Amino acid sequence: MFTRESPSTGPGSPRVVGFYDAASGSCQYVAIDPATKKAALIDIVMDFDPAHARTRADSPQEVLDFVATEGLTVEWVLDTHPHADHLMASAWLKDRTGAPNAIGAQVREIGKLWEDIYHSPGAFDPDRDFDRLFEDGETFKLGELDVKVMLSPGHTLGSITYVIGDAAFVHDTFMHVDSGTARADFPGGSSSELYDSLMEILSLPDETRLFIGHDYPPVGDRTDPAWEATVAEHKAHNKHLGGGTSKADYVKLRDDRDATLSLPDRMLHALQFNLRGGRLPEPEADGNSYFKIPANKL
Repeated sequence: MFTRESPSTGPGSPRVVGFYDAASGSCQYVAIDPATKKAALIDIVMDFDPAHARTRADSPQEVLDFVATEGLTVEWVLDTHPHADHLMASAWLKDRTGAPNAIGAQVREIGKLWEDIYHSPGAFDPDRDFDRLFEDGETFKLGELDVKVMLSPGHTLGSITYVIGDAAFVHDTFMHVDSGTARADFPGGSSSELYDSLMEILSLPDETRLFIGHDYPPVGDRTDPAWEATVAEHKAHNKHLGGGTSKADYVKLRDDRDATLSLPDRMLHALQFNLRGGRLPEPEADGNSYFKIPANKL
């Protein structure tokens, strides 16, 4: 995987190492407290071959190999939302590190929404599959660093941002400054709510490093993935918001753009995996797990 490091800027600031998964365009992170070498693994990808419905763990193992080489202790396995474009490695990582896994509390509502779409009543129980369900404004520790949770709906109704010192993990809200912002047309999404979330993120201090969820190079002359820019850089140069964009103009821009996009090829597999905390559906009588795919519904 392509990797890049963002060093700590001083006391209270995490060191951040990003890993890029080209197959899904996903940006994954290890956030590290330099003082204690405690780490949080954020939005780590489980490999998936949609054509064969086959999972692998090459990518999360690469992250764990990095953790071992650096002498880090995994304190948290964190996800920002139940992703539609990749399978999450949450359960796999929890099983191998013993660290608690966590996501936002509104995942309960997302689960109810997708139970209806899959026509699978009672299929998802986030309280069973995650150790912590964070509420908006809740705080916790990563080593000696303070972490704050911000509810950031729009892409999904329950997406959350993790703010760790001068680093914010903003998932599918912003894209890189030269790409703009994320889509808001999935079930439960809202471009209006996304705009409000973007504005709240931009209210963080200008020097805050924003770490995004996806990048899809090439973009212009840029061929490598990019996932870090400051609040100040997004305010000035973000393709959709830079220089100031009204809510009405943004909603029209976002909705018009989203109307042209296809669903991710992993989406209908991913949601029923991720809403189980990163576990396959329960095996049936033959010992195999089966995905349920709704036809002509989305």
